[in-house]
Amino acid sequence: MSGTPNIPQPHNEPVLSYAPGTPERAALKGALGVVGAERPDIPAVVGGKEIRSGDTQNVVSPHCHARVLSTLHQAGQGTIDAAIAAAVEAQRDWAHWRFEDRAAVFLRAADLLAGAYRQRINAATMLGQSKTAFQAEIDSACELIDFLRFNVHYAEQIYREQPQSAPGAWNRMDHRPLEGFVYAITPFNFTAIGGNLPTAPALMGNTVVWKPAHTAALSNWHFYRLLEEAGLPPGVINFLPGDPIAVSRSLLASPHFAGIHFTGSTAVFRSLWKEIGDNLDRYRSYPRIVGETGGKDFVVAHPSADIDALAVALVRGAYEYQGQKCSAASRAYIPDTLWPAVRDRVVAMIEDIRMGDVSDFRNFMGAVIDHRAFARIRDHLEAARTAPGVRIVAGGGADDSVGYFVQPTLLQVDDPGYRTMCEEIFGPVLTAYVYPAARWSETLGLVDRTGPYALTGAVFARDRAALVEADRVLRQAAGNYYVNDKPTGAVVGQQPFGGARASGTNDKAGSVLNLLRWVSPRSIKETLAPPREYRYPFMAEA
Repeated sequence: MSGTPNIPQPHNEPVLSYAPGTPERAALKGALGVVGAERPDIPAVVGGKEIRSGDTQNVVSPHCHARVLSTLHQAGQGTIDAAIAAAVEAQRDWAHWRFEDRAAVFLRAADLLAGAYRQRINAATMLGQSKTAFQAEIDSACELIDFLRFNVHYAEQIYREQPQSAPGAWNRMDHRPLEGFVYAITPFNFTAIGGNLPTAPALMGNTVVWKPAHTAALSNWHFYRLLEEAGLPPGVINFLPGDPIAVSRSLLASPHFAGIHFTGSTAVFRSLWKEIGDNLDRYRSYPRIVGETGGKDFVVAHPSADIDALAVALVRGAYEYQGQKCSAASRAYIPDTLWPAVRDRVVAMIEDIRMGDVSDFRNFMGAVIDHRAFARIRDHLEAARTAPGVRIVAGGGADDSVGYFVQPTLLQVDDPGYRTMCEEIFGPVLTAYVYPAARWSETLGLVDRTGPYALTGAVFARDRAALVEADRVLRQAAGNYYVNDKPTGAVVGQQPFGGARASGTNDKAGSVLNLLRWVSPRSIKETLAPPREYRYPFMAEA
């Protein structure tokens, strides 16, 4: 960092409504037609060069799986090796760019996304990931814009944080990038995460190999092209679609591997961590391991809870984006005194929900991401039909004839340890356990010890003493904790996101804490008037 860059103060990007008659609605409708008709041939990009292997996979619309949106080239071994070399070579220059110049690339990217690219990337997210207009807007537009702007703001804070200096000396901190490349593995469910995982380390002077999820490749490709337009130099972020096992094996075996930025399943993250451990002797330094993984997110209600607010939180928290959010409400604990009223309100809303092609703005839900996800959720529903002590209160249907559609489903279980109360489903399935109202304290303990995860959770109560007790008992149960609100919808700059236990390393995307993981500080002491005598005053004779 040099000079005083005077970074613009970030503000959260306003969420557009897309209500009938608004200009953004018309613009998005137009973009859906344009993006849907383009069918790009998506390559790997290594050192700024597009590489098409000829080994391709189709990218389809989950809500209309016969509709091919693009073809995606899978990187071969030569391309993977070239990506490593390109990242290492690019860092020789990029690591020495002034912070102001690196920041300018990402601030320009934010402005491009807020303007000309907004509806293009929203449309790509809707078509490729089956998000509604609102879910795409809060993700691929607003959250990603916020990541780009707030990360620059937080990076400036890091560089400004400097040590004290004693008389005759000048102390300073050099926040160096890591020595080597960062491997970014991004998920299908948030375009914003797809953009943030490679750009956050790059902002701090690192170079990155980015492996996007196949099912999010369309929106991720459009964002990558945006970065190029914003002035990102070749090789700083290398776009590497391909077989995840082959790509990971090669990248994690490289002595230049310096860190991993991951969002995905707990099982995959654990396997990567083990592989890194097995390769530890190869690396020039200990790699940074940053990951956000699974969740089994809870809503627990006290008998004093507001019934209407609780019911809306359950429906929005469980069924928005088909329950495919790491933070989605998946298990609920409702007192028997409130259950009949809560159940009836939730069922009424479920029956009112429209599900279908997200280009029809009347739909509240689209399809789950692919056939594998569909089959997994369907198997859970089929098992629930015959399991003792389990009732399907609403929904329960699934149909993949046109798209991978799963109805919003509410289960009620007698056993709080039933599998849908403990296992991550990643679909529109909410399981409720009805507890005796007098056993509030016992139920809090049950919530805390059920399952291995600790990502998000919510408590509903109007009794302040109940909230105080819940806060104490559930302090380790969720990295993002909500009081009288649904457990989804974290906003950059307001609720830094991440969980612990089996939910990840809790490095809080969208905060200074995450960016600190991508620097290797060097302490520098410059003595302005160095001593010229080895003796100390105490050694003089009295």
